[in-house]
Amino acid sequence: MLFLPNFCAIRVVFAVVVICELLAIILSLAAVERLEDFMMPLSRISLMVQWIGLSSAGLICLFRKQLNRIGNWGAGMASFLILMVMTLFVYQLIVWLNLGLDSAQQAAHEAYSDLLPRALAISAIVGILVLHYLYLQHLWRCQEEAENSARLQALHSRIRPHFLFNSMNTIASLTRSDPKLAEEVVEDLADLFRVSLGDSARPSTLGKELELARQYLSIEHYRLGERLEVVWSLDEDLPDKASMPPMILQPLLENAIYHGIEPAPDGGRITLSGHYRRKRINLSIRNTLPEAHQTSQRQGNKLAMENIRARLAGVYDLEASLTETIVDGDYQVRLVIPHPWWG
Repeated sequence: MLFLPNFCAIRVVFAVVVICELLAIILSLAAVERLEDFMMPLSRISLMVQWIGLSSAGLICLFRKQLNRIGNWGAGMASFLILMVMTLFVYQLIVWLNLGLDSAQQAAHEAYSDLLPRALAISAIVGILVLHYLYLQHLWRCQEEAENSARLQALHSRIRPHFLFNSMNTIASLTRSDPKLAEEVVEDLADLFRVSLGDSARPSTLGKELELARQYLSIEHYRLGERLEVVWSLDEDLPDKASMPPMILQPLLENAIYHGIEPAPDGGRITLSGHYRRKRINLSIRNTLPEAHQTSQRQGNKLAMENIRARLAGVYDLEASLTETIVDGDYQVRLVIPHPWWG
């Protein structure tokens, strides 16, 4: 995973603007003797620094795919060179724009002929500090992702015992009444546990996650019967091959059944919908809720939700989200994942 953030993201561009402006303020304060003379240098320095910062960020965004291929060391060196080249380019652009100034302004411009070496030195120092900070952030994220992976393995290895026991009871009853259907349930259960106990570091795809969700709901439908109603509302343009962390949807569906469907005597409905808009995969799981007096014994510890949020943050930084809301009395979880993603 590349240590550089996604400079195509709006929040990163905003951070570049803020950092550049703070740097311009510091340089302007150091350049004036009186505070009342602060605004004129600030406007000029701010313009130059913003040009350098935004143009460098734009080039890093443009060549992000290529930077991913050369690794962290190569990407860091390339980003540093981009910053230095853009500093030189912006300086030359300012010189060219000043060719039309009157003689007094020309003289003032010549008085600052040493601007280029100072600008290059400042860009080099700031660039090294920023790249070092981003690399330390990358190491911290890698450590956090490793911890999240360990927690995920623990979560996977202990799929709720009640689900396993109930599934085995369902299979036992079907072996007498419908042996073929019992075999299908066994196969679905085997696929579910194969993924559950697999390598959590290996990415899955949206298509595989949806198929796993269907298998899980199929097992629960055999057990709950008419008490479980499932509604699928998926757009045809959903990218089935979109990469995503494994075991994202199944824990959310398990929570929906455990907290929403099972406690209700008449069961309830689960609606899984999805669409693809503006390079974002939007998935929502909505389930009916039991009466208030039926939920006391089903208070969860939010472990699955926190784990999924941590895994999404480790892979997509802040570009993915998992939110919980109450919509018309139903509980809804909304998952948003960027696609394509070159994190």
